[in-house]
Amino acid sequence: MIVTRKELDDLLGGRQGQPHAVLGMHPITHNGQRGLVVRALIQDAKTCAVVDGRTEPEKRQAMEKLDPAGFFETFIPEATEVFRYRLRVEKGNGEIRQFFDPYGFLPTLSQQDQYLINEGTEHRVYQKLGAHLRELDGVRGVSFAVWAPNASRVSVVGDFNRWDGRYFPMRALGNSGIWEIFIPGLEEGLLYKYEIVPRQGAMRLKTDPYGSYFEGPPNNASVVWDVDQYQWHDAVWMEQRARTDWLKAPVQVYEVHLGSWRRNLEDGNRPFTYRELAKELVTYVKAMGFTHVEFMPLSEYPFEGSWGYQVTGFYAPTHRYGTPQDFMFMVDVMHQNGIGVILDWVPAHFPKDFFALAHFDGTHLYEHADPRQGEHQDWGTLIFNYSRPEVRCFLLGSALTWLDRYHIDGLRVDAVASMLYLDYSRKEGQWIPNKHGGRENIEAMDFLRYANDTVHQYFPGVLMIAEESTAWGGVTKPVKDHGLGFDLKWNMGWMHDTLEYFKKDPIHRKFHQNQLTFGMIYQNTERFMMAFSHDEVVHGKGSMLLKMAAEHIPDKARQLRALYGWMWGWPGKKTLFMGGEFAQAAEWRYDKSLDWHLLQYLDHEGVRLLVADLNQIYLQHKFLPASDYDYQSFQWINNHDGNNSVISFVRHGTQLDEILLVVANMTPVPRPNHRVGVPQAGLWVEILNTNGKRYGGDGAGHAEPVKTSPIKWDDRLHSVELTLPGMSTMFFRFRSLPAAPESALAAAAPVKK
Repeated sequence: MIVTRKELDDLLGGRQGQPHAVLGMHPITHNGQRGLVVRALIQDAKTCAVVDGRTEPEKRQAMEKLDPAGFFETFIPEATEVFRYRLRVEKGNGEIRQFFDPYGFLPTLSQQDQYLINEGTEHRVYQKLGAHLRELDGVRGVSFAVWAPNASRVSVVGDFNRWDGRYFPMRALGNSGIWEIFIPGLEEGLLYKYEIVPRQGAMRLKTDPYGSYFEGPPNNASVVWDVDQYQWHDAVWMEQRARTDWLKAPVQVYEVHLGSWRRNLEDGNRPFTYRELAKELVTYVKAMGFTHVEFMPLSEYPFEGSWGYQVTGFYAPTHRYGTPQDFMFMVDVMHQNGIGVILDWVPAHFPKDFFALAHFDGTHLYEHADPRQGEHQDWGTLIFNYSRPEVRCFLLGSALTWLDRYHIDGLRVDAVASMLYLDYSRKEGQWIPNKHGGRENIEAMDFLRYANDTVHQYFPGVLMIAEESTAWGGVTKPVKDHGLGFDLKWNMGWMHDTLEYFKKDPIHRKFHQNQLTFGMIYQNTERFMMAFSHDEVVHGKGSMLLKMAAEHIPDKARQLRALYGWMWGWPGKKTLFMGGEFAQAAEWRYDKSLDWHLLQYLDHEGVRLLVADLNQIYLQHKFLPASDYDYQSFQWINNHDGNNSVISFVRHGTQLDEILLVVANMTPVPRPNHRVGVPQAGLWVEILNTNGKRYGGDGAGHAEPVKTSPIKWDDRLHSVELTLPGMSTMFFRFRSLPAAPESALAAAAPVKK
């Protein structure tokens, strides 16, 4: 026996952190003779031999079995250079297998790879860590690599080794904290985890932080998967996306929870798959005129009730609706139909599930150790330690994965406020100030800036959207100007104030008109996206329809139509949560389909038709999206007529005739002969009226263009007299008066005497 007793005991006892130094082929001098020693640890093996394929016929040299666990060793005298070999094994059941030894391959990661990962600047980390189908020196297999710097041993376990961590222990790559192994012969579809033995503490089984596919609960194992095997057909979209200035283009987003949008009633009421949705959802979104779909988180998650916001697989589309290629297919079809895809991304926190990131290598690796920094008490989740370069690398790699592998067009970053404030939802004494004594999370700020800049560098045309609920300044300011570098920010203040207004009895609204107008005071401090999201229709808040201050459904629907007209008239990109577009009556439930049967009633179908028409107006009147963030394009006409609860404003384009007049009557009382000042003399054509019969209203409005009068009103030289139906929002497009024909001009000319 050449191997030492300690080496053998450490290996079989799972304490060997450098198995490649013991196993495999190594030059040695044994009893004064130079040669090669070959060692192997093979599960359930009766015999094992070294096969030298360099000769014809192949030479075999039997190995001595030194331990019942399957440890074999042999000495090849006179050979001095390591050569390519295979192991020929007879299993306990008589099966003969011949394969390349996993411990006969060099590392798949270079020192440069390790350096960049430790520095936090390896942007393609998802191509380095995790499980990857590879071909090394003509041998196909799977390489595994994982960051676990405080482990004393890490093994790959799965069905292929009966989940026994004594077999396939990984090697530690220097001081990088990265463990690696290449296992020949493994194929796509195999389940695996990492068995980690910490320097202190009990052994643990962990899923792959960089896993690209997972099985479902309760086992949650990672799955070896080749995510590069998909042929995309969206080149036209991708090229167009990169050339588009989305701040001046229509961005009308339909927010979707994939599992509850619509279900297959004929098949046990199950959710649609990715491929089924590629037809069903695309057809619907296209017909509705939305430009983008935003999916609530589709990164792998174990608990359905978290809606996807408690992520355990930051690099993997959830298994619930199909494979990664199925997800790619859905995105691809959307792109082929001109629809962008935005994905909710959650770098703010992660769940405590012990099979995933929490206490990963026996230490607080991804999270802070101090609960005053590392735990969200409200959500029962852990906060990422943004000061660690490898954690920043992990999170940025997650973002880039979705954009690179899956062609996602934008990331809506969830819970940004919880990242920015050290005292977020904490009382005094429950948080630790930064190095300057402040409440700002400097490391999180730096990470967000770095992530936004990097995304924009690699993927022009991709939108980074912040769900940030405070008055933090500069969220959408460029990083070079000391901002956070987001493209857009959800306008949570506008959403809150507007909904509070519509919850009030119309008789009291005259005292609260500021809730509709106050938003314009800060409208141009950021590039805002107007949003009514899923958060507004859960936890007892009521659906969008039931929020409206009225007793009967037709009156509620009337108010909801007026609200949507107001929202689409207001400058800024738009997001609307599914179900809101057809006045879903019930609160949203993640485990139940939307109530599509309601579309047989005009109170609901009318709202859907209105939303579709509002989208079309934005698509057809290009000066509206083009001027969303031009402060000079908006002017109040009258924002102080609280007694009548009538509000009016105009949106301007760059051309003389690019003017939209928006007039809203926020009480049920009709206002006939209501005069409104206008910026131009001419004709004002009603292009949308939320009171239209098509939508369920009584149709009162303006079938013919309204001509201005030279009557000063609302500080304007010209005005129009309008009929304002109760609880309605109306859009008027300006049109110049047609020039009088020459004959008419001659007839009108004075006669010379």
